[in-house]
Amino acid sequence: MNSEAPRRFKYAPALTATVLTVLLLWLVGSVDDVLILLFLGVLLAVYLNALAAALRHRLRVPARLAFPSAIAVSLAALALLFTILVPPVVAQSQQLVKLLPQYIDFWQNTLQTTIARIPALADTIQPGQHSIVLALYNQLTSTLHNVVPQVFAGIHALIDIFAVGVMAIYLAVSPATYTDIAESLFPPVRRPFVHHLFHELGDTLRAYIVGQLLTMTVLGILSAIGLYLLGVPYALTFGVFSGLAAIVPFFGTLLSTTVPALFVLNTPDGPTRAMLVLGLGVVIHLIEGNIVAPMVMSRKVDLPPVLSILGVLIVGELLGPLGLLIAVPTLAVVMVLVRRVLVHGVYDGGLVVDPDAPAVASDPAPSTGG
Repeated sequence: MNSEAPRRFKYAPALTATVLTVLLLWLVGSVDDVLILLFLGVLLAVYLNALAAALRHRLRVPARLAFPSAIAVSLAALALLFTILVPPVVAQSQQLVKLLPQYIDFWQNTLQTTIARIPALADTIQPGQHSIVLALYNQLTSTLHNVVPQVFAGIHALIDIFAVGVMAIYLAVSPATYTDIAESLFPPVRRPFVHHLFHELGDTLRAYIVGQLLTMTVLGILSAIGLYLLGVPYALTFGVFSGLAAIVPFFGTLLSTTVPALFVLNTPDGPTRAMLVLGLGVVIHLIEGNIVAPMVMSRKVDLPPVLSILGVLIVGELLGPLGLLIAVPTLAVVMVLVRRVLVHGVYDGGLVVDPDAPAVASDPAPSTGG
């Protein structure tokens, strides 16, 4: 009578995997700033490749000239944008900084009046200690006394921007070099699946970048026009701010809607005008969320709102303010990995695909019936 001996648990592989996982997490936490720059380089490379492909297919630009043309067009558009927007935005921003103490005094007086009308707030907000109201002004004035650290921080930022640009160019010129390296880390039987996965990740990031740029542009233009028609000061500055803040979903929208309303409170019919500004912000963001975004965003980046909020909160907590720039694309990448690797790959057994199959997302073939 043959009886199988009970299997003994192998501690060495489990211990090795645990140690390697801990070391990997420690390494990621130690170089998170570098990984953020790398991810920004990947996003920029995806954008350049998408623009080069558009120039090839729509304008019939020769393949060898498409990528240099994409760089030239991007730099020209950036220079044109700076030429048109920077001078008036800088002028309005300078005026805003000069008048900011007056606005702060008005906000303080309004807060004092509110406290006098609602005695219960006196225990929470002490008179003369409105640190929240003064925080922005104190931050602006403190930078004037820290010139040397600001200069070094500016140099460091320029180095980071240069590094992102160089990485993006190398990644865009020869993406197969780096995807092949990544694919070689997996067993041969898994490599076709990984190849398909990289293609879907690229499609997802491309859809996000194109959609996000168009959404930010439309949002900034609509905000600037609407605020100008309502007579809000510094309308162009706030319009640019609204477009840039759209990169952080929900929280950027809330900030870009609330801040302009504060600057009309000290005008005649201030509360009414502030409500109109808030209403304008709500209408514009409803248009952006329900009309503009669905038209320009592919279904590949259809992220549930609650997951988007959680993604922004988690990434912002882990990686700091710079992480907010990559919160949404990071969440989009995670959603693709969960859907393809965990759901379709592990649960449905789709980790192995035909090596001769075309490089597209490996969805199960729909049933034709009959």
